[in-house]
Amino acid sequence: MRHMLRGNAAIKILEDEMQCDIIKIGNLVRNKDRFVRRRQHLLGPNSSTLKAIEILTKCYVLIQGNTVAAMGSFKGLKQVRRIVEDGIQNKVYPIYHIQELMIKRELEKVPELKNESWDRFLPKFKKKNVKQKKVTSKEKKPYTPFPPPQEPRKIDLQIESGEHFLNAEKKNAKKWQEKHEKQAEKTAEKKRKREEAYVPPKESAKQGSNQSRNDNIDIAAMTKSIKEKAKELKKQKSNENIQAETYILTAEPSLKKSRKKKE
Repeated sequence: MRHMLRGNAAIKILEDEMQCDIIKIGNLVRNKDRFVRRRQHLLGPNSSTLKAIEILTKCYVLIQGNTVAAMGSFKGLKQVRRIVEDGIQNKVYPIYHIQELMIKRELEKVPELKNESWDRFLPKFKKKNVKQKKVTSKEKKPYTPFPPPQEPRKIDLQIESGEHFLNAEKKNAKKWQEKHEKQAEKTAEKKRKREEAYVPPKESAKQGSNQSRNDNIDIAAMTKSIKEKAKELKKQKSNENIQAETYILTAEPSLKKSRKKKE
């Protein structure tokens, strides 16, 4: 205990009400990076999580290396062991345990709930299964004691093609020809891409048939409306002619009466 705890804290173990517990956490996780990360979760930023555990459990806790030393009451040591083991094994995050202890601390102050169960007040945390990436294992090739065949060098390829035996002028002419062919391919591709913008989109047959039907319906409706308007105009003209004739007939007897009176 003297190596794990500081001098002032280690002397308290001599008291009758003090108990001690040393929790080994090195064997709980195999991966070293995970172990360091989860141990840091117990400490928290600026050891804030560790201080909260000490206040709520009323125990002195020291995390060092592969062990956690705790000193306090039996009930508090039991809570510390549960928090540490669940945190290192990644079962429950330490903050959730702290939240649960805080709720219990507030419920203890209410005397009415002393003989009742506190399950309805405590939070229930479900562990979410995060999908991990499946490691694709490479297919093992059949074992052969012979080494793989050596790849041909650049000079060997030139000798096979006959390029190695050409003159400097012929080599330059061949390079220029290959370069010219590549440029021609690139220009043709660029031209094709430019012309794609001017190509009209293909219209589906269904859209064309629907448009033709709509056009026929519109033309029929226009002809019908024109015929109706023509009929209305003829009726108006015939009414005007009839009104003029009636006006003339009614006007003649009145003119005769006025002439007789003058005589």
